[in-house]
Amino acid sequence: MTIQWFPGHMAKARREVTENLKMVDIIFELVDARLPLSSRNPMIDEVVHQKTRLLILNKVDMADEAETRKWIAYFASKGLPAVAINSLEGKGLQAVFKLAKELLKPKWERMESRGIKPRAIRAMIVGIPNVGKSTLINRFAKKNLAKTGNTPGVTKRQQWIKVEREIELLDTPGILWPKFEDQEIGYKLALTGAIKDAVTNMEDLAIYGLRFLQEHYPNRLEEHYKMSAVSDDLEVTFDHIGNLRRAYSNGTEIDYDKVAELIVRDVRNLRLGRLTFDFVSDITE
Repeated sequence: MTIQWFPGHMAKARREVTENLKMVDIIFELVDARLPLSSRNPMIDEVVHQKTRLLILNKVDMADEAETRKWIAYFASKGLPAVAINSLEGKGLQAVFKLAKELLKPKWERMESRGIKPRAIRAMIVGIPNVGKSTLINRFAKKNLAKTGNTPGVTKRQQWIKVEREIELLDTPGILWPKFEDQEIGYKLALTGAIKDAVTNMEDLAIYGLRFLQEHYPNRLEEHYKMSAVSDDLEVTFDHIGNLRRAYSNGTEIDYDKVAELIVRDVRNLRLGRLTFDFVSDITE
């Protein structure tokens, strides 16, 4: 399965981000804490250049805690400040404010030395679809100003949102890149919901998920599906899960489409626990 998804509004969004860079003080780059590397759009580096940036690992409540700590340390070692949050519950927002102020302190001091009065921080939020940009903005603003949804592609245009007196946020549509050089990145993004299910093959996603869990979280897999291992014959594994979850068609025949969907839903809905799909050890070894 080759996964590609680059709607026309995303190309337009990239142009708008580039045009509005001069209007903002800092970039809030939002990524999925489960995919700290795979959910970073390499095009963002090309677009924002040397603009001050804060990496925000959202959905931290869904990610492996130990791996999240490793990623925060890794990004810090690369000179990229990072903070982990749960925008759905509003956890970690004050840390974002605090770190943003620290990063912009030199700029503010230069402005004051020239007699320019302090003003609200202007931040642009960028990231791929479905990482929670609109949810974060609504939490910052304490009201539903930005449209949200748990499917990718909800935000279609840019909008400025004022958060009290401290900060002004520029929301942007999620931007995916036109081609995934590494198809495993496409699988990870699709499995966690960043790419619309309509353009993916659910059975391929389920197989990828099973193989990944067997390699990285075997105990979770064995406990949840009451199995000792994923068989090399995937039909055997699908039959086992289908019988366990009674995913039948015509009474007793295993419905493999249903089995694939329930495996993907189990991963997305934390039924196998908090999972991280990118590992610092994979790039440091």
